[in-house]
Amino acid sequence: MIINAQQTTGPRTYVDRVLEHWHKDEEAEALVQGAQRLTRKEARERLFQLGHALRGQGLAPGDAVGLFLANRVDSVLVQIAVHLIGCRVVFLPPEPGPGELAALVEQSRARVVVTDPLFAQRAADAAGRSVHAPVLLSVGPCDQPCPDLLALAAECPAARPEGVPDPGADEAVTVLYTGGTLGRPKLAAHSHRLYDVLVDLAEDETQDSGPGFFPAMDPSTDRVLVSTLLTHGSGHLTSLQALVTGSALVVLPEFEAGAALKVLREERITATMFVPPMLYALLDHPEAVPGALPALRRIVVGGAASSPSRLQQAVEVFGPVLSQGYGQSEALGIAAFGAEDLASEAARRPELWRSCGRAISDTEIEIQDEDSGAALPVGQVGEVCVRGETVMLGYYEDPQRTAEAMRDGWLRTGDVGYLDAEGYLYLVDRAKDIIVTGSTSDNVYSRVLEDFLLTLPGVRNAAALGVPDEEYGEAVQIFLATAEGAEVDPDAVSAAVTAALGELYTPRKTVLLSQLPTTKVGKVDKKALRATWVTGAQDAPLTTVEG
Repeated sequence: MIINAQQTTGPRTYVDRVLEHWHKDEEAEALVQGAQRLTRKEARERLFQLGHALRGQGLAPGDAVGLFLANRVDSVLVQIAVHLIGCRVVFLPPEPGPGELAALVEQSRARVVVTDPLFAQRAADAAGRSVHAPVLLSVGPCDQPCPDLLALAAECPAARPEGVPDPGADEAVTVLYTGGTLGRPKLAAHSHRLYDVLVDLAEDETQDSGPGFFPAMDPSTDRVLVSTLLTHGSGHLTSLQALVTGSALVVLPEFEAGAALKVLREERITATMFVPPMLYALLDHPEAVPGALPALRRIVVGGAASSPSRLQQAVEVFGPVLSQGYGQSEALGIAAFGAEDLASEAARRPELWRSCGRAISDTEIEIQDEDSGAALPVGQVGEVCVRGETVMLGYYEDPQRTAEAMRDGWLRTGDVGYLDAEGYLYLVDRAKDIIVTGSTSDNVYSRVLEDFLLTLPGVRNAAALGVPDEEYGEAVQIFLATAEGAEVDPDAVSAAVTAALGELYTPRKTVLLSQLPTTKVGKVDKKALRATWVTGAQDAPLTTVEG
């Protein structure tokens, strides 16, 4: 294959594959957001300019760049530009509160933080707390005293930056936030091998090597909509799917069902990805009727557990276009269920609506005993473990927690499930106590919330869990064991949580108790809490407050 002369020597990276497309048919659309429409030539030249502008901040290959970005066309280009110049992408999603965000910036050793103007104040606060004193840049004008990266880029050459070394086999090129504890976040680090696997999956026209998320893509006709956050694994994967296949990528700044349906229809979107609450909101919209989206060929659903009845409803409305995917920050691709398989196999075996599919190409799934690590037989419930190239290198700068997560080459996902005789995976619980909630199915990390609750006056012990919620899938519910004679105001607790951790963590219900149930080893027994309090079989609490 003839590669453009500006390409660096060595193995082809995913960035090289994107640029191969962007050097052909240069007037074709590459990136779209409302009225902003960039051709392949415009996208390529702006990408190169951004690369030079970032280098102008003193960045060298291997340096970390924190990206605190909203869904915008320029956010896509900034992320690619960081990899273009050989630097490490550190995704900074908007969920963390001030303390956790500052710890994330500090632990990732980000030398530069690029922020959306909407997040500039929070980014400045986080950067200001870091002893590494990262440079703060804004994607456009903002109200903070920091340079405008777009203005800097406009003054730079539109030629590919040279002198970028190939990444090492075990070099972290992308880091994703995956929760943790206050002041000690977990950062899942991935090498370029992740991108090699994902590119192979995207470019595999036959999908013979295993189930895939999207059908074969035609860059002349396919248009992909990204509606989940670009700084989350789901948004990152969706955007990569379009970019490495040369398809047009349409960016939805903020999800709202009516607006999403309009974009899907007017932009003739052929493939997209939604988390369950997004899909449900679309199905509940009056304009979501059979035949409304004739161009649509694939909707991937992932990020949280889906209702089988709602999935069947989606097929009735949109046709046999539904795929399911399962992954996590530690392993961005684990299992998938292609639309063709779901349409045909579920008719034969209705229980498959509850499955998240089979292992993707070059990935192994094994159900293990949580304590011993022994492989469990078909149908037996245990911890879902996975190995393959999509698995992280480890937690960045955290060997202890890496050792806890990896066992004999297997990633312990923290999810509980089982495999059937045909290799389909079924998840039955989340051992990591992540609460998936909100209109975009964001993660609430129970340990972070519990650690904060224990800092409040009068609180002796705390537990947080997700309870079923018709609108958001799960809602945050907290249980507080209060000190004898202490006056704990649930409204004040709720306000403190919101101020420190953000609205996503705000509890919908607070239960005050004299003590929390514990297991035999002295840990809070969340299974007992869920079984008694969620089902309404509990004895009368001291206080129960609805949020």
